[in-house]
Amino acid sequence: MVEPTSYTATSWRDGTAWLVQISGIDRTARVARLSQVEAAARELVATATRCDAATARVVVELRVSSSVSELLQAAAAARNDADRVSVGSVTLRRGLARQLAAEGFPIRDIATLLRVSYGRAQQLIAGGAGISKSRDREEAAGDSSATPRVPAPRPAAGDVHDSYQHEAFIYRGDDDFLAGMVPFVHDGVALGQPVMVAVKEPRLGQLREGLGADAADVMFFDMSELGANPARIIPAWQQFVDDQAGLGRPVRGVGEPVWAGRRAAEIVECQLHEALLNLAVEPDIPLWLRCPYDASALDTSVLEEAAHSHPTLVDGEAHRLSTSYGGAHHVEAMFGADLPQPQVGDVSSYKFTDVADVRMIVTRHAADAAVDSGRTQDLAAAVTELATNSVRYGGGHGTLRTWREADALVCEVADQGQIKDPLVGRRMPPLTAEGGRGVWLVNQLADLVQLRSTSEGTTVRIRSWL
Repeated sequence: MVEPTSYTATSWRDGTAWLVQISGIDRTARVARLSQVEAAARELVATATRCDAATARVVVELRVSSSVSELLQAAAAARNDADRVSVGSVTLRRGLARQLAAEGFPIRDIATLLRVSYGRAQQLIAGGAGISKSRDREEAAGDSSATPRVPAPRPAAGDVHDSYQHEAFIYRGDDDFLAGMVPFVHDGVALGQPVMVAVKEPRLGQLREGLGADAADVMFFDMSELGANPARIIPAWQQFVDDQAGLGRPVRGVGEPVWAGRRAAEIVECQLHEALLNLAVEPDIPLWLRCPYDASALDTSVLEEAAHSHPTLVDGEAHRLSTSYGGAHHVEAMFGADLPQPQVGDVSSYKFTDVADVRMIVTRHAADAAVDSGRTQDLAAAVTELATNSVRYGGGHGTLRTWREADALVCEVADQGQIKDPLVGRRMPPLTAEGGRGVWLVNQLADLVQLRSTSEGTTVRIRSWL
C-alpha cells in the first residue's frame, strides 16, 4: 500500500458562490459556501482518480485580493491563537469579522474562516456587551501567580448579566441543592432568559418539581447521558449558547458533571472539562453557568480542584473569589500532564501500511472482553481513526497498547505529534480544516476519551466500559 497523493485545490469567489479547481485535473465545481469547498474538491479528485473521496488528501488555497489575503492570514492566526479568552483576542476576532463582512463575505463564510459557529459570527459582527468588564478575567488567566479575579462583579439576584460567569456552587445534600438552584433558575425565567439544566437523576427530577410551573420554560438534560463522555459537554453548551444567546441575549445554565460514584478516570476528565470551559466560552458571552458540587459526598481533593477551575465559589449565601483559580495556565498543566502508566498491556507498533491491522487487533481484544458487536465496531473505528491520524500527522508511525481493567477495555494510541489546542475534538471543525475531525469523531464513538499532549508526543486513551 502506498501513501495517498496530496492534491491542491484552488478556490475563488464567483459572485456569492465559490469555484473550486484541482491543480492538474481539468475539472471545476461550484459551491454556495466556503465550508463546502473541501468536500467538493475531494469529490473532484475521487471522480478523476477513482479513489475514495473520504481518504483523498486535499489542501485548499484561496485566491483572493491582496487586502483580503491579509485579512485571511490574520484570521488564520486568530484561529490558532491559544489565548482565545483574552480581551485582545476577542477584539481582534470582532474586527476581522466586521472587515470580512465589509468585503462582502457572508456570515457563514466568516464563521468558517474564524472557526466559530454561525451564531458566534453573528455576535462578533453585531458587537457584544461586557468586553471591558472582562479584563480582570484575562489577567487572572494570564498570570497564575497573581490573585485571580472574576471578569466582572457578580450580578445580584434579579440582575441582568452581560459577560461570562462561571461559578462552583458548593452544597450539602438535596435540600441545600434545591435552596441554591431553584432561586437561580427562577430568576432566569423571570427575566426571560433561556435556561438549560444538565444534572443527574434524581436531582434532575427534584429540581423540575421544585420549579413548579417554571419548569416548562427550562431545557432539562440528564448529565449521566449528556456527559457520559465529558468531552461531549462543551459542544452541548456551545449549541445552547448559539441557539439562545444571539446578539448578546443573556442565558443561564446549571451543569453538574462531577458526582459521587463516578469512575476515577471520568472525574479526571470532568475536571479537565471544567477548566476548558474557561477557554471555550469567550468573556463577552453572557452565559451565567453554575456548577454544583456536593461537599457531603465528594472527596476534599475534588472540591479543591473545583476552586482551580472556577473563578467564583458560591457556598450557601456566601460568594467569594477563588484565590486558587488557575485560568489558562491550569489548562496547560492538565493537558500537558502524562496519563498514569498501566502495569500491563499488549503493545504493538504501526505505520501507514499497518492501519488495517490496528482494527483487527482491537476487534480481537474486544471479542475476548465480551464487548457486544455494535460497541466493538465503534471502538475499532475510533482507534483506527486515531492510528490514521498518527501516520498522517504524528510522524508516520505510532504505538498501540491494549489492556483490561476491572470495568473497562482500554486502548491507547501514542505518537510523536503534538497538539497545541486543548479544545481539539470539542468543537466541530469546518470542512476547510485539513485535520481535526478525527478526535471529534472519536469523542462521539467512545465511552471515555483521555487526550494529553506534551513536548514528547501525544497520547489518546479510550475506554470501553464492560
